[in-house]
Amino acid sequence: MGKLYLVPTPIGNLKDMTFRAVEVLKAVDLILAEDTRNSGKLLKHFEIGTQMHSHHMHNEHKTVEGIVKKIQNGENIALISDAGTPAISDPGFLLVRACVEAGIEIDCLPGPTAFVPALVNSGFPNDKFIFEGFLPVKKGRQTRLELLAEETRTIIFYESPHKLLKTLTQFVAFFGAERRISVSRELTKLHEETIRGTTEEVLKHFENKPPKGEIVIVVSGKKGVREKAFGIRKVQ
Repeated sequence: MGKLYLVPTPIGNLKDMTFRAVEVLKAVDLILAEDTRNSGKLLKHFEIGTQMHSHHMHNEHKTVEGIVKKIQNGENIALISDAGTPAISDPGFLLVRACVEAGIEIDCLPGPTAFVPALVNSGFPNDKFIFEGFLPVKKGRQTRLELLAEETRTIIFYESPHKLLKTLTQFVAFFGAERRISVSRELTKLHEETIRGTTEEVLKHFENKPPKGEIVIVVSGKKGVREKAFGIRKVQ
Protein backbone atom coordinates (compact mmCIF):
# COMPACT_ATOMS: atom_id res chain seq x y z
CA MET A 1 0.00 0.00 0.00
CA GLY A 2 1.15 3.51 -0.76
CA LYS A 3 0.94 6.63 1.40
CA LEU A 4 -0.80 10.02 1.32
CA TYR A 5 1.41 13.05 1.89
CA LEU A 6 -0.07 16.43 2.88
CA VAL A 7 2.43 19.03 1.72
CA PRO A 8 2.16 22.72 2.70
CA THR A 9 3.22 25.26 0.07
CA PRO A 10 4.31 28.91 0.55
CA ILE A 11 1.58 31.47 1.20
CA GLY A 12 3.58 34.05 -0.71
CA ASN A 13 7.35 33.90 -0.32
CA LEU A 14 8.77 30.91 -2.22
CA LYS A 15 11.71 30.81 0.19
CA ASP A 16 9.32 29.35 2.77
CA MET A 17 9.20 26.07 0.83
CA THR A 18 10.99 23.39 2.89
CA PHE A 19 13.67 21.02 1.61
CA ARG A 20 11.52 18.10 2.70
CA ALA A 21 8.49 19.38 0.80
CA VAL A 22 10.50 19.58 -2.41
CA GLU A 23 11.95 16.12 -1.78
CA VAL A 24 8.51 14.57 -1.24
CA LEU A 25 6.95 16.23 -4.29
CA LYS A 26 9.79 14.93 -6.47
CA ALA A 27 9.51 11.40 -5.08
CA VAL A 28 5.74 10.72 -5.14
CA ASP A 29 3.93 9.14 -8.09
CA LEU A 30 1.27 11.84 -8.33
CA ILE A 31 0.53 15.33 -7.02
CA LEU A 32 -3.04 16.46 -6.39
CA ALA A 33 -3.27 20.22 -6.84
CA GLU A 34 -6.09 22.65 -6.16
CA ASP A 35 -5.21 24.61 -9.31
CA THR A 36 -2.75 22.87 -11.65
CA ARG A 37 -1.92 26.14 -13.43
CA ASN A 38 -1.00 27.90 -10.21
CA SER A 39 0.85 24.89 -8.79
CA GLY A 40 2.61 24.37 -12.11
CA LYS A 41 4.53 27.59 -11.52
CA LEU A 42 5.64 26.36 -8.10
CA LEU A 43 6.74 22.98 -9.43
CA LYS A 44 8.62 24.60 -12.30
CA HIS A 45 10.46 26.92 -9.89
CA PHE A 46 11.72 23.94 -7.86
CA GLU A 47 12.30 21.74 -10.93
CA ILE A 48 9.68 19.18 -9.90
CA GLY A 49 8.49 17.10 -12.84
CA THR A 50 5.93 14.90 -11.07
CA GLN A 51 2.57 14.46 -12.80
CA MET A 52 -0.32 16.54 -11.45
CA HIS A 53 -4.06 15.97 -11.27
CA SER A 54 -6.70 18.52 -10.30
CA HIS A 55 -8.28 18.14 -6.84
CA HIS A 56 -10.52 21.00 -5.69
CA MET A 57 -13.78 21.72 -3.88
CA HIS A 58 -15.86 21.18 -7.02
CA ASN A 59 -14.62 17.68 -7.83
CA GLU A 60 -13.27 16.20 -4.58
CA HIS A 61 -16.52 14.37 -3.77
CA LYS A 62 -16.20 12.48 -7.05
CA THR A 63 -12.45 11.83 -7.02
CA VAL A 64 -11.79 10.66 -3.46
CA GLU A 65 -12.74 7.02 -4.04
CA GLY A 66 -10.46 6.72 -7.06
CA ILE A 67 -7.55 8.32 -5.23
CA VAL A 68 -7.93 5.93 -2.30
CA LYS A 69 -7.82 2.98 -4.70
CA LYS A 70 -4.63 4.32 -6.31
CA ILE A 71 -2.93 4.51 -2.92
CA GLN A 72 -4.19 1.05 -1.97
CA ASN A 73 -2.63 -0.22 -5.20
CA GLY A 74 0.78 1.09 -4.15
CA GLU A 75 0.95 4.68 -5.40
CA ASN A 76 2.36 7.43 -3.18
CA ILE A 77 0.30 10.58 -3.63
CA ALA A 78 0.87 14.14 -2.38
CA LEU A 79 -1.87 16.72 -1.84
CA ILE A 80 -1.12 20.44 -2.08
CA SER A 81 -3.32 23.53 -2.06
CA ASP A 82 -2.76 26.84 -3.83
CA ALA A 83 -1.07 28.19 -0.70
CA GLY A 84 -0.59 26.98 2.85
CA THR A 85 -1.48 23.67 4.46
CA PRO A 86 -4.05 21.44 2.72
CA ALA A 87 -7.46 21.08 4.44
CA ILE A 88 -7.12 24.41 6.32
CA SER A 89 -9.97 26.31 4.60
CA ASP A 90 -8.93 24.36 1.50
CA PRO A 91 -9.76 20.94 -0.01
CA GLY A 92 -8.31 17.93 1.79
CA PHE A 93 -10.58 16.92 4.66
CA LEU A 94 -12.66 14.47 2.62
CA LEU A 95 -9.58 12.72 1.26
CA VAL A 96 -7.87 12.53 4.65
CA ARG A 97 -11.00 11.08 6.25
CA ALA A 98 -11.37 8.50 3.50
CA CYS A 99 -7.72 7.46 3.87
CA VAL A 100 -8.07 7.15 7.64
CA GLU A 101 -11.14 4.95 7.20
CA ALA A 102 -9.25 2.80 4.66
CA GLY A 103 -6.28 2.34 6.98
CA ILE A 104 -3.93 4.30 4.70
CA GLU A 105 -0.86 5.90 6.26
CA ILE A 106 -0.90 9.72 6.18
CA ASP A 107 2.18 11.90 6.50
CA CYS A 108 1.41 15.58 7.10
CA LEU A 109 4.47 17.81 6.70
CA PRO A 110 4.76 20.96 8.83
CA GLY A 111 4.86 24.22 6.95
CA PRO A 112 3.22 27.55 6.06
CA THR A 113 -0.24 28.41 7.41
CA ALA A 114 -1.42 32.02 7.17
CA PHE A 115 -3.27 32.24 10.50
CA VAL A 116 -0.25 31.37 12.67
CA PRO A 117 1.92 34.44 11.93
CA ALA A 118 -1.19 36.67 11.97
CA LEU A 119 -2.13 35.37 15.42
CA VAL A 120 1.36 35.66 16.86
CA ASN A 121 1.99 39.19 15.60
CA SER A 122 -1.45 40.46 16.70
CA GLY A 123 -0.27 40.88 20.27
CA PHE A 124 -3.41 39.16 21.58
CA PRO A 125 -3.26 36.16 23.94
CA ASN A 126 -2.56 33.02 21.92
CA ASP A 127 -2.49 30.40 24.64
CA LYS A 128 -6.16 29.77 23.80
CA PHE A 129 -7.78 30.70 20.50
CA ILE A 130 -10.37 29.52 17.99
CA PHE A 131 -9.98 29.37 14.22
CA GLU A 132 -13.18 30.25 12.35
CA GLY A 133 -11.80 30.48 8.81
CA PHE A 134 -14.32 32.07 6.43
CA LEU A 135 -17.66 33.13 7.86
CA PRO A 136 -20.79 31.81 6.14
CA VAL A 137 -21.60 33.98 3.14
CA LYS A 138 -25.34 34.23 3.84
CA LYS A 139 -27.17 31.47 5.71
CA GLY A 140 -26.08 31.24 9.33
CA ARG A 141 -23.76 34.27 9.21
CA GLN A 142 -25.72 36.42 11.68
CA THR A 143 -26.23 33.50 14.06
CA ARG A 144 -22.53 32.73 13.98
CA LEU A 145 -21.58 36.34 14.73
CA GLU A 146 -24.02 36.47 17.62
CA LEU A 147 -22.40 33.39 19.17
CA LEU A 148 -18.86 34.65 18.59
CA ALA A 149 -19.67 38.00 20.20
CA GLU A 150 -19.65 36.16 23.55
CA GLU A 151 -16.39 34.27 22.87
CA THR A 152 -13.66 35.09 25.41
CA ARG A 153 -10.81 33.48 23.46
CA THR A 154 -8.95 35.14 20.60
CA ILE A 155 -10.79 34.54 17.31
CA ILE A 156 -9.20 34.10 13.86
CA PHE A 157 -10.94 34.67 10.52
CA TYR A 158 -9.97 34.49 6.87
CA GLU A 159 -11.49 37.07 4.53
CA SER A 160 -11.27 38.20 0.92
CA PRO A 161 -10.48 41.86 0.15
CA HIS A 162 -13.82 42.62 -1.52
CA LYS A 163 -15.74 41.41 1.56
CA LEU A 164 -13.53 42.95 4.24
CA LEU A 165 -15.50 46.19 4.68
CA LYS A 166 -18.77 44.28 5.06
CA THR A 167 -17.21 41.98 7.64
CA LEU A 168 -15.63 44.82 9.62
CA THR A 169 -18.94 46.71 9.60
CA GLN A 170 -20.62 43.64 11.05
CA PHE A 171 -17.86 43.29 13.64
CA VAL A 172 -18.62 46.83 14.82
CA ALA A 173 -22.32 45.92 15.07
CA PHE A 174 -21.93 42.54 16.76
CA PHE A 175 -18.67 42.86 18.73
CA GLY A 176 -18.84 46.57 19.51
CA ALA A 177 -16.89 49.57 18.22
CA GLU A 178 -14.19 49.22 20.89
CA ARG A 179 -13.33 45.54 20.40
CA ARG A 180 -9.65 45.29 19.48
CA ILE A 181 -8.67 43.59 16.24
CA SER A 182 -5.59 43.01 14.09
CA VAL A 183 -5.81 42.70 10.31
CA SER A 184 -2.85 41.16 8.47
CA ARG A 185 -2.69 41.07 4.69
CA GLU A 186 -0.23 39.85 2.08
CA LEU A 187 1.70 37.86 4.71
CA THR A 188 5.28 36.98 3.67
CA LYS A 189 4.92 39.10 0.52
CA LEU A 190 6.53 42.41 -0.49
CA HIS A 191 3.63 44.59 0.68
CA GLU A 192 2.86 42.73 3.90
CA GLU A 193 1.26 44.85 6.61
CA THR A 194 -0.66 44.51 9.86
CA ILE A 195 -3.20 47.09 11.01
CA ARG A 196 -4.17 47.08 14.69
CA GLY A 197 -6.82 49.02 16.57
CA THR A 198 -10.49 48.95 17.50
CA THR A 199 -13.05 47.58 15.06
CA GLU A 200 -14.18 51.11 14.32
CA GLU A 201 -10.65 52.43 13.75
CA VAL A 202 -9.66 49.58 11.46
CA LEU A 203 -12.91 49.90 9.49
CA LYS A 204 -12.22 53.62 8.90
CA HIS A 205 -8.67 52.79 7.82
CA PHE A 206 -9.80 50.40 5.10
CA GLU A 207 -12.63 52.68 4.02
CA ASN A 208 -9.91 55.20 3.14
CA LYS A 209 -7.47 52.59 1.85
CA PRO A 210 -9.18 49.77 -0.09
CA PRO A 211 -7.60 46.43 0.88
CA LYS A 212 -5.75 44.12 -1.50
CA GLY A 213 -4.43 40.58 -1.14
CA GLU A 214 -5.22 37.69 1.17
CA ILE A 215 -6.42 38.74 4.63
CA VAL A 216 -6.38 37.29 8.14
CA ILE A 217 -8.42 39.00 10.88
CA VAL A 218 -7.60 38.38 14.54
CA VAL A 219 -10.20 39.52 17.07
CA SER A 220 -9.59 39.83 20.80
CA GLY A 221 -11.94 37.89 23.04
CA LYS A 222 -14.84 39.53 24.84
CA LYS A 223 -13.89 41.93 27.67
CA GLY A 224 -10.27 42.09 26.50
CA VAL A 225 -8.87 42.33 30.03
CA ARG A 226 -5.67 40.48 29.19
CA GLU A 227 -5.24 42.30 25.87
CA LYS A 228 -5.03 45.71 27.56
CA ALA A 229 -1.93 44.64 29.44
CA PHE A 230 -0.06 44.44 26.14
CA GLY A 231 -0.49 48.16 25.49
CA ILE A 232 -1.53 47.56 21.88
CA ARG A 233 -1.22 50.65 19.72
CA LYS A 234 -3.94 52.02 17.51
CA VAL A 235 -3.96 51.84 13.73
CA GLN A 236 -0.46 51.98 12.29
